[in-house]
Amino acid sequence: MSPLSFLDRERSVAGPGYNRWLVPPAALAIHLCIGQVYALSVFKTPLVEKFDTSETAIAIVFSIAIVMLGLAAAFGGKWMERNGPRKAMFLAAVCFSSGLLIGSLGVATEQLWLLYFGYGFIGGIGLGIGYISPVSTLIKWFPDRPGLATGMAIMGFGGGAFIASALSAELLSAYTALPADAAPTDAIVPAFLTLGLGYLVFMMFGVFTVRVPPQGWRPEGWAPKAGGGNKMMTTANVSADNALKTRQFWFLWVVLFCNVTAGIGILEQASPMIRDFFPGEVTAATAAGFVGLLSLFNMGGRFVWSSTSDYIGRKPTYVLYLGVGAVLFFFLATAGNSAVPVFVLLACVIISFYGGGFATVPAYLKDMFGTFQVGAIHGRLLTAWSAAGVAGPLIVNVITENQREAGVEGAAAYRPSLLVMVALLAVGFVANLLVRPVSESYHEKPAADAYPGDTRVTSGSTTAEEARR
Repeated sequence: MSPLSFLDRERSVAGPGYNRWLVPPAALAIHLCIGQVYALSVFKTPLVEKFDTSETAIAIVFSIAIVMLGLAAAFGGKWMERNGPRKAMFLAAVCFSSGLLIGSLGVATEQLWLLYFGYGFIGGIGLGIGYISPVSTLIKWFPDRPGLATGMAIMGFGGGAFIASALSAELLSAYTALPADAAPTDAIVPAFLTLGLGYLVFMMFGVFTVRVPPQGWRPEGWAPKAGGGNKMMTTANVSADNALKTRQFWFLWVVLFCNVTAGIGILEQASPMIRDFFPGEVTAATAAGFVGLLSLFNMGGRFVWSSTSDYIGRKPTYVLYLGVGAVLFFFLATAGNSAVPVFVLLACVIISFYGGGFATVPAYLKDMFGTFQVGAIHGRLLTAWSAAGVAGPLIVNVITENQREAGVEGAAAYRPSLLVMVALLAVGFVANLLVRPVSESYHEKPAADAYPGDTRVTSGSTTAEEARR
């Protein structure tokens, strides 16, 4: 027997009487760790000094990590569905922790390419596999409350960023204080090593505790209905390959891209934006507190809005994210500088929609395509995140810099980029309205003994003639 055979899917099937509420902590153990990627900015200044390079050169590390997140999720989704969450979570833990360790070697030897390769490339693979690995499992354990289930896990990604920001700052401070003559640049390596090893241990808790439901399991007293009156929900299943052939997948890709691009546009410039909107009124400490508040709303929105979607439906929830979000962006652009509380309120609600969009989309995919390969479909949809991770900062930075070069200062410099976000959200709003139930021609054939909503299927494919029907 292989030493790693405990990772096999069949070894992780839950026994009789297993409490499904033990699965969310396993998912959180992964997401709380990989959320550290959003705290990389804590290391930005010391890394710039260590490598004697520009902020842009260091920011590339984050860009590589986010691009690899989307690619790893897209290409690793089907592998994860075949091999189960335990093996995927183990791979995610090894890659993410190794990325930090290799990154620390790059810092120690002052080889920037090693930081790109370690934290960006290898760590990014861990991010992508880790992000999707618990999601489909939670959906299978909570078919009655998929929005709540995915919200619990993906909330951890936002919470992990909040925790990691404070933890990383404390580690830098502690390791700087140890030798009397140490500088912040000397603290990067031990901080990376501590985070890498600590995250490995914490993520292994998730690996050892996660379980998949036995074949045919469903919650006691729950019987799946054909949408429960919601025509957007299905009890059928669509494979990951066939999902790519549907218009619904690409409409949802546009929806996620627009929502995420707008949210990242705020997060990218949060601290300088509030100071430029209110010059002389907002201090650096206040701006830092504002960023922390946004993190809390990002985290809370992932749980609150995704849970709400279980009651009002996924499509109406995205009408809220995109429609109301566009209105809030318009007010932020035109009246956001009227008072600090107004600016903060608008930005916090917008960011809660941003977080909620991430947490709600797996349940939306489950409604449209079933649970058969929802993890793989989710992984492929996350390429929209990779694209938005490039587009959001680019839109805000380029437009704002051009405005400043033209002599425009303060809140007015941000107005054109914020209005671009309004237009983007309007595009996403229309794409969401165009989402319709998936044609039966794309459905997999259920197993002969399957009950309604069962994930067991026989191999099926959609021919070009069927797809046209």
